[in-house]
Amino acid sequence: MRENYSPIARIRVAAVSLAVLCAAGGVLTGCGDAGATITRLTVGSPGPEPYTLMSGTDATKVTARQRAGGTRDGDTPGLYGGTRRAASCDQRRLIAFLQANPAKAKAWAGVQGIPVSDIARYVSRLTPVLLRTDTLVTNHGWRDGAATSGPAVLQAGMGVLINGYGVPTVKCNCGNPLTQPEKKIKAGGASYRGRSWPGFQKGKVTKIRPRDSREGTIETFVLVDPGATMGFERPRATAGALDGPPTELPPEETAESPSDSPAPIDSGSSSPGTDVPTDEPSPSLSPSATEPTETGAPTEEPSPGTPDDPNHGGTAPAASEPTSDPGSPGPISMAPTEESGASPDW
Repeated sequence: MRENYSPIARIRVAAVSLAVLCAAGGVLTGCGDAGATITRLTVGSPGPEPYTLMSGTDATKVTARQRAGGTRDGDTPGLYGGTRRAASCDQRRLIAFLQANPAKAKAWAGVQGIPVSDIARYVSRLTPVLLRTDTLVTNHGWRDGAATSGPAVLQAGMGVLINGYGVPTVKCNCGNPLTQPEKKIKAGGASYRGRSWPGFQKGKVTKIRPRDSREGTIETFVLVDPGATMGFERPRATAGALDGPPTELPPEETAESPSDSPAPIDSGSSSPGTDVPTDEPSPSLSPSATEPTETGAPTEEPSPGTPDDPNHGGTAPAASEPTSDPGSPGPISMAPTEESGASPDW
């Protein structure tokens, strides 16, 4: 026999049911970040589910950016780092790998929202940089012949490729495509798995917001060297050869922490191995999901050929040159850890 509930009673029953579902799975859109688990990915390791394996992409002993945590715009001076006149990511090698692996190329291009035939042009218009803060992203991997995705924090010092709006788009040491984290994922309210690192704090995990599309794509990124001794400019879609001369550090490097940076209670580890372990298991140039964005940011990359397109305009990356700054720690080459459970595909 059907029971008759008043409208208020029905609303209460629905609310209780939703709360139970959120608590059980934490996967519904309206559940916020309940039950979210973020994987920490360390410098020098491809992590679980890599598309491929690449060395020489990351740097150790990167001086952390003082303004860490909260949400930062992709065109913020000093948000990213790099070694002057040297690239941290082999874009040609990534293109060649994807061209040689059609199934992976199809999945990779789908994440970026481009046709497979446009991979080479797309990758060549990205810019190699080093992260200067622990950064929250959605990492898209490859396992058992299928694409995967999940929230991840990339350790400062990791090499990434960024698009014309300043958003991390590729994780260089494994070729995995990256997109912005889902809005419901909050670094301060989630749990973490995977090996930690000294200095890791939930309150210092940074979300990167794309530059306002009304301002067009970024023409030049203001980077900081790994030791935070100088700044320099890197034109978009170049790999070091066209870097500008050394300059003073951006003003924010010595400024006090901003008030908009959240400071939740830190439950992260300050030393590796103290948190729940993860179950992480040159050829010619020729390579569909939309990046989630923050409020006011472009909802998708402009279509190919438009003036504001961050990846389909500009010049192709120039060949990298050796660093001209003695003493400045450059990219490192580290063998993949056993935790990845993968073997090189090249």
